[in-house]
Amino acid sequence: MDSGGPLAGVRVLDCSTMIAAPTTAATLADYGAEVIKLERPGAGDPVRRFGAQREGQGLYWKALGRNKKSVALDLHGAEAQSLLLRWLPSFDVIIENFRPGTLERWNLAPERLLDAAPHVVILRMTAFGQNGPYRDRAGFGTLAEAMTGIASVSGYDDQPPLLPAFPLADIIAGQSAAAAVCASYARRLKTGQGEVIDFAIYEAALKLVELQLSEYAANGTLHRRLGNRLEDTAPRGAYLCGDGAYVALSGSTQAVAERVLQTIGGDALVADPRFRTNADRVRYGEPLDALIEGFCSQRTRDEVIAIFNRAGCAVGPLETIDSVFDNPQIVARGSLVRLADDVLGSVTINNAFPRFARAGMPKLHPGRSAVGSDTAEVLDRELGIDPENMRRLVQEGVIGLATTPGEGPAPEP
Repeated sequence: MDSGGPLAGVRVLDCSTMIAAPTTAATLADYGAEVIKLERPGAGDPVRRFGAQREGQGLYWKALGRNKKSVALDLHGAEAQSLLLRWLPSFDVIIENFRPGTLERWNLAPERLLDAAPHVVILRMTAFGQNGPYRDRAGFGTLAEAMTGIASVSGYDDQPPLLPAFPLADIIAGQSAAAAVCASYARRLKTGQGEVIDFAIYEAALKLVELQLSEYAANGTLHRRLGNRLEDTAPRGAYLCGDGAYVALSGSTQAVAERVLQTIGGDALVADPRFRTNADRVRYGEPLDALIEGFCSQRTRDEVIAIFNRAGCAVGPLETIDSVFDNPQIVARGSLVRLADDVLGSVTINNAFPRFARAGMPKLHPGRSAVGSDTAEVLDRELGIDPENMRRLVQEGVIGLATTPGEGPAPEP
């Protein structure tokens, strides 16, 4: 077995900020690609200051910056742009998420990038894409979750639409874009040609509600918000057990639904005309949920899971964030990993996934603590910038050496 991952040897230049596009770069790093992260001197990526901090370090940055080297280079100026064009031929992929037109204003339009490196795959990720009436609007994943209808089908009918409490659209976009990059790279291997990928975050989010969209287009159906229930299948939901913990249960096929009914009520419940078909069970979802809740309320969560599992039902623990760390499946597979960190001592992040039987997985390290940690070493090795020129470029603000996040100019919105 190799140990570097299936993309070992592939080089990625990550010029992006915040969550969605950096997730793509982090995913490619998980697959073994060498990722060099460009950050604005001093300020660095805004995600360094996003969310919880400890000892001046952004905890999410430690995860999102994993396995990336940090080079501080300010692309606003002509000399930095020239350095980038000279450097680009050594990369296979470049990732950017500036607002549409920004690269063009910097004289770094895709056409010019491809002139410098005809083989390079260029990922351009924005909230709304490179064209259309929303093209020039500021946007984050939250707006994608709103405009695609995700929020409108989440929550309860007697309460406002529910936006996710986590960066759903950003993460799904980052993962999907990694697949697009790999597909373009596979084509590059056959043709030698680079690619320009126009990736809109909202289109990735739109995929999540494809079932509802297709149904409305065909039948004009608009489902009510039912919380944990669905109008497409029953039973399905979160059920409180006698010890105060919850289980999640789904009976999305007839066979599994009948096993649930048999378990909680025997042959009589299986034969109950209210629950005979999926359509029946959806129609009588509330009394069905009440029966399941009554069964669960008399037992602990572990007892409920054991009984349903023996019967071949689809059931599992509804973990809280703190209990996730003790889930035996997550522990057994090492899905969370603790890494040594030069400032914090250690940090816990998601492990790389999936597992590749032959290619293996790269060894993980957390995001660099200082902006520009690798500037001098990388630019000296790859562009031959000698110490005297390095000092000049630092003085002129073209590049930055290792600095504490937050020093220097604020990032552009």
